[in-house]
Amino acid sequence: MRVTDPWPADILDRMGKAVEKVTERLHRTANALEAARVPYAVIGGNAVGAWVAKIDEGAVRNTRDVDILIRRADLEAAKTAMQTAGFIFENAAGVDFFLDGPDAKPSEGVHLLYAGEKVRPTDPIPTPDVGESEQGAAFRVLSLEPLVRMKLVAFRRKDQVHLQDMTRLGLIDATWPDRFPLPLADRLREILADPDG
Repeated sequence: MRVTDPWPADILDRMGKAVEKVTERLHRTANALEAARVPYAVIGGNAVGAWVAKIDEGAVRNTRDVDILIRRADLEAAKTAMQTAGFIFENAAGVDFFLDGPDAKPSEGVHLLYAGEKVRPTDPIPTPDVGESEQGAAFRVLSLEPLVRMKLVAFRRKDQVHLQDMTRLGLIDATWPDRFPLPLADRLREILADPDG
């Protein structure tokens, strides 16, 4: 489909299905890892969404993929668990992820990050451990402080927007920068100074 094509009659259904697919993929992932007793934590946009929804469900932003934190030592167990649930392990450009079937797009997959490792060599600190998480109602989610820490390390535009959302809802306040080393503390002060962007 091209941008100049007519609007599909089922556009609202398509929009709803896009969100449903991510939610279903997240639940299948959590269920597979829990059934196999693989320690994990939901991170990224879904983790932010879970924390934001505790305060204001209307402020939750959609995300197109699922991000999971595991320990590298658990990778083989995670592969077995996820393959049982219909996922296919892949690696592209140095990124490990699971495709949701043979025709799935990597951008809509389940992306892995490894606990205690830097995502990029230039990152100021490594990722948290999966133990820095808590059991939510539907899945294990990274606790708020390590989640904020990860967002401050990545600090892409979408990470900044997530931090702004959490600030506007009162999940983060002026006392938080002191919890983090430089340059993370300064990045958070920048967000706090202009939470509306």
